[in-house]
Amino acid sequence: MARREKGGFWVGLAAAAFYPMTAIGKRVYLGAEKIPREGAAVLVMNHISHLDPPVDAVFVHRQKRVPRFFLKASLKGVPIFGRIVTGSGQIPVERGSSAAGDSLKAAHQALEAGKIIVIYPEGTITKDPDGWPKDAYSGAARLALQNDVPVFPIARWGTNHIFNGYTKKFTPFPRKTVTHLVGDPIDLSAFRGGNPRSASTLREVTALMMDEVTRLLAEIRQEEPPVKEAPPGKPVQTAEPKKQEDGD
Repeated sequence: MARREKGGFWVGLAAAAFYPMTAIGKRVYLGAEKIPREGAAVLVMNHISHLDPPVDAVFVHRQKRVPRFFLKASLKGVPIFGRIVTGSGQIPVERGSSAAGDSLKAAHQALEAGKIIVIYPEGTITKDPDGWPKDAYSGAARLALQNDVPVFPIARWGTNHIFNGYTKKFTPFPRKTVTHLVGDPIDLSAFRGGNPRSASTLREVTALMMDEVTRLLAEIRQEEPPVKEAPPGKPVQTAEPKKQEDGD
């Protein structure tokens, strides 16, 4: 049996806060055994509610790993929570500054050290009224192509029924079911060996990732996702990863 990844005091404090918080929903974990119990990996997930980060953190922690998220840098200044962010190895994003690229550098370093990175390619909660994934940024593709680590697509559904980020409606009761479904590692062999910074390659890999996440989400929901028709020649979004706990 694999040992739990050591997280230290601040990870323990975050767990003490997040576990009770996420108990408001009934959890269903499907395919969670696929997440490696040691070594680096990138977990690519959809984003449907502001509850996602704590819920996903607990999900990963229950697999005996310490997740690393991209978080708004200003959160470091929040009393206590800022210390948790720093002490648990989360990755601050300095948007709109010359230090914006440092977040990807920190993510590369975390992967080199054998850590787990959780990333929401959409950046913020989906703008789709029915909760399907929308356009994504290229940060996850950059991480995947520049690091020879497994990339797992994961869909999660149900947090949006507890807290709707757009209507601001909080409905904890009756208890809702929050389901995580982990897919097989995405085969990126066809894209390795080329130029990992090529706009066309980043666009293809980003689309592949989000297609896999959407497929898993459709499986959870038992629904057909809408047909996506990207305009011809649409450029890939290359902005730095957005914060993953925002008020959009």
